[in-house]
Amino acid sequence: MVDDLEFGFDEIIERRTTPSIKWHWYPEEALPMWVADMDFRSPPAVIAALRERAAHGVYGYEQCPAALREEVVARLKRLYDWEAPVEALVFLPGVVPGFNLAIRAFTAPGDGVMIQTPIYPPILHAADPIGRLDQQMQLTQQADGSYGVEFDLFERTLTPETRMFLLCNPHNPVGRVFREDELTRMAEICLAHDLLICSDEIHGDLIFDGREHRPLAALDPEIAMRTITLMAPSKTFNIAGLHCAFAVIPNVTLRKRFQKARRGIVSHVNVMGYAAGLAAYCEGGPWLRALLAYLEGNRDRLFDYVTTHFPAIKIAKPEGTYLAWLDCREAGLPGNPQEFFLERGKVVFNDGAIFGPGGEGFVRLNFGCPRELLDEGLRRISQAMATLS
Repeated sequence: MVDDLEFGFDEIIERRTTPSIKWHWYPEEALPMWVADMDFRSPPAVIAALRERAAHGVYGYEQCPAALREEVVARLKRLYDWEAPVEALVFLPGVVPGFNLAIRAFTAPGDGVMIQTPIYPPILHAADPIGRLDQQMQLTQQADGSYGVEFDLFERTLTPETRMFLLCNPHNPVGRVFREDELTRMAEICLAHDLLICSDEIHGDLIFDGREHRPLAALDPEIAMRTITLMAPSKTFNIAGLHCAFAVIPNVTLRKRFQKARRGIVSHVNVMGYAAGLAAYCEGGPWLRALLAYLEGNRDRLFDYVTTHFPAIKIAKPEGTYLAWLDCREAGLPGNPQEFFLERGKVVFNDGAIFGPGGEGFVRLNFGCPRELLDEGLRRISQAMATLS
């Protein structure tokens, strides 16, 4: 067992000395618990690899290291029993460029792209600006605050114009890690309607309670041939600013079309991104295991505090991600919950409304931080709620 203290997750790192978006977007007195950016140092192996690469002194154009490709393929086999050929990998500067590129490559103006709301804002807004039909279905909230998929509604949302289903799993912001039977049913419906699937699985390493992430494309070879899977070390190892991600596209025809569509629009990964990604995947395992234990402790601390002190705020334990989805609709808050907590508690969450239909009256809270900061955030929630009495 790895000792959490070895990696310093409790250390509060001063980030206002850097141009951090998370720590500079709101007034200095506000505690930021919003954007999906953890307040932990990346694995020591990543820091060492970046120092070594920086010391080389030449930062020209680079191709993806063969060792990184081989490690990703081995990782897919080891974690998911997914035998993806090395040539199926297409490295990208991010998952967001990946699904935007997929929409452009495989749909035309007037075609429909279906998504499940509430959803990560870049997914919510990916289709409409380029003339695609934004086709939305809401996930169904259960009595305990968790979410599920109504498959009849899923199928009814599809139209003759629908060409692609854009999945987010683990789901941001509701924290679901979809079960294999749920994924299989969604994939079966897509195959029956001749749809392509683009699956954003950026949080696939951040799973709790002994659950396992199951890539949609790993379910069946036929599904894999209709799927563009997007993954990255960025959220897992807190290296999002280094812009290293990849698509897994086993279908040669789809892969060539995807690569053709990127020309002149989507750049390659930078030299530091490659170095960090390779070090993270090859040597970051112990750090990740310690991180997951720490995050799970934070999640449980948050859940217990909110359910004990504020039962009118509904919260389901996230099955994955380091993001909690708080339902404030019955808490008696005046106006917008995000503005309420900012003004009265000086703590910043994401406004649930930005995640689309089904997000109004919610906030998204990032618990990927040292426990002392989490406790300060909980204190500020209490401070804000005390103004209601």
